Amino acid sequence: MTYVMSDIHGQYEKYRKMLEKIAFSDDDTLYILGDVLDRGDESMKILYDMSMRPNVIPFMGNHEHMAEYVLRKLNVEITEQSLENNFTVDVLRALNEWYENGGQPTAKEFSRLSIDDREYLLDYLSEFSFYEEITVGENTFVLVHGALYDFSPEKELDDYHPLFCIYNRADYTKTYYPDKYLITGHTPTYLFAPECDGKIYRKNRHIAIDCGVCHGKNLGCIRLEDFKEFYV
Repeated sequence: MTYVMSDIHGQYEKYRKMLEKIAFSDDDTLYILGDVLDRGDESMKILYDMSMRPNVIPFMGNHEHMAEYVLRKLNVEITEQSLENNFTVDVLRALNEWYENGGQPTAKEFSRLSIDDREYLLDYLSEFSFYEEITVGENTFVLVHGALYDFSPEKELDDYHPLFCIYNRADYTKTYYPDKYLITGHTPTYLFAPECDGKIYRKNRHIAIDCGVCHGKNLGCIRLEDFKEFYV
């Protein structure tokens, strides 16, 4: 079976309960569309668990992008040269922006890891996808964290700027493809569809799966073979 979830935001227990609920096995595939990190206290635990599962396909979210940049700059031995090269105004500005968006719990957790584990997880983060098109049964799905900015149905996925795909938000009133489904996270569904409070949004051949778990709502997951929804 093929599953998709997104925006776990450090909620390790809910992530584990979801894997149990869907009876996730080695024969299944799980796509996680970004924002595993930040706000919650156990982002690194989720990241490490994902990295041990070859059938979990990770995507870059804006929180991963912010975290990877800052953590790579700061994960160095403190020397005069490293202070000059790594602790710049731009890095400090990025650190502040990351903290303002919930990065502090992730930074604390990361600081408690061994040097080897830090390097391992940073290397894992660097492998995350930005977008992907998959076919499940008779349906085709385009997967991306945030949006296909400056959309055109004739565009190839590789023609979209990766950073625009993770920081911009989709237009949920719009049908992007007449013959494909677009699946996104990034924007909690209750913000644009109050009737979907804590639930997956499905309309206009769009499936939005950020159910707002970091705002006290649900972690959502959808199975693509039959569109069955799961919640923790």
